[in-house]
Parts: sequence; C-alpha cells; structure tokens
Amino acid sequence: MPVLLPGPIAPMTSLRPWNGIPIHDEGEPLVPLVDLVRLEPHPYLSLGAPYGPQACPFRLRRGVMERLARAQEGLQRRQIHYQLAIFDAWRPVAVQAFMVNHATRQECEARGLDPDGSGPQWEAVVLEVGRFWAPPSLNPATPPPHSTGAAVDLTLADADGRPLEMGGAIDAIGPISEPDHYALAARKDPDSEAALWHGRRMLLATVMQEVGFVQHPNEWWHFSYGDQLWAWRQGLDRAHYGRIGAPALEG
Repeated sequence: MPVLLPGPIAPMTSLRPWNGIPIHDEGEPLVPLVDLVRLEPHPYLSLGAPYGPQACPFRLRRGVMERLARAQEGLQRRQIHYQLAIFDAWRPVAVQAFMVNHATRQECEARGLDPDGSGPQWEAVVLEVGRFWAPPSLNPATPPPHSTGAAVDLTLADADGRPLEMGGAIDAIGPISEPDHYALAARKDPDSEAALWHGRRMLLATVMQEVGFVQHPNEWWHFSYGDQLWAWRQGLDRAHYGRIGAPALEG
C-alpha cells in the first residue's frame, strides 16, 4: 500500500550507505519506554502525524530498551542530576513520509521558497532535508531506522525533567545539528556556551556508545542499536532489526 503525502512528494529515493546490509530480524517485540523522561506532548502526534489508532511512538525493541536503561544509569553515575529525555522512538513509515514532507515544506518556507515549487533551489532543500530524514521506504530491505524500533531521538534533561540547552534543536536542518558542530569553538574558548553545548553533546554520545549504541553522523540526538545504520557503523555484516509495524506492539 503506497504512502500518500499531502502536497509535493520529495524525491528521496536514494539509498543510504547502510541499506545494502542484510537484515536478520530477531523478532523482538516493541515495548513501552519506562522510567525515562518523555518530551510530551509528542511533537509529531501534535502535528497530526498518522500513527494510527492506539499506536504509541514511545516504544522500542526490548533489547534496545534494556540498553537505554543502562545508558541512563551510566549518565547518572557521571551527573546525578541529569536524565535522558526521549523525543521520539518507534516511527511507522507513514509517519516518516508525513514528516519528510513537513520538514521539506517548512525548510522551503524558511528560505522564502514556494513549497509547491520546483527548480534548483527547491532541489537543494530536498537534498539538505535528506541529510537528516531517511526516505520513507516500504521496501523491507531498506527500512527507515525509526521504523525498526531500534532508533531513538533523545537529549539531556535536568533533575526536574526540563531539557537542557544543547546548542541546537532536535530536527534542526543544517550543520548546527552535526555532533561536532561546536568542537572548534569549544577548543578556542573552554568557558564559552559553545563549550558547554559541546560537552553536553559529547556526554550524551559517551553514555549511549558505552552500552552499544551508534550515533547518526549528522544528528547529535539520534542513536540506534541493531538496525542497518548500527551494523554499518560497527563494520558488521548484518542487522538485527527490520521494519516493525503496530500489530506487533506489546505492553
């Protein structure tokens, strides 16, 4: 069944470097996120993204959830007043398609372009958005990472659950979202805000990587375990998790 989008459909059909890695799904169910801060209301649900009846985005594969709980423990050993705060987790392909379209239109408007237009400037927006949003593929061999239940978008929060400033919003399009964006500024001035933001980004990456997650090359907030991106970054020859749909939800 094709995914239908309102407005122009961004031609995001190019494969990612990791899409050739075979998937041998281990069959783990999605389970609810527990004992972690959730950033609610959920941002994509608030936009009207089509999750379907009773489908909750705050779910991950069981093995991924267990590692996330261990990352939380590792974080609090370093910073007792910090918590992991979850922005997004499982995402069906229909929602991926909705958000690709939304991000493309939003970026066009930010640049003063007609979202329903065409031409080199519009194509440049599509390419830039494609650095951050995976194509909404329904091919089981090329699932968007979040559709596998193996990817999570998250940030750091204080003891009261308030998100900390990380030097750029989750889902921001552009270089500001790259994990090392503030590295040079932090070296030049260790007392600057840039150094604070860089330190927080590195802390988040450290506690996630210690328990086996890998980070998306372009996004300080995106980590995964067991999907094709994970296998690619680890140099492995197969992924553990493929696309999973709402009927398999558990808990």
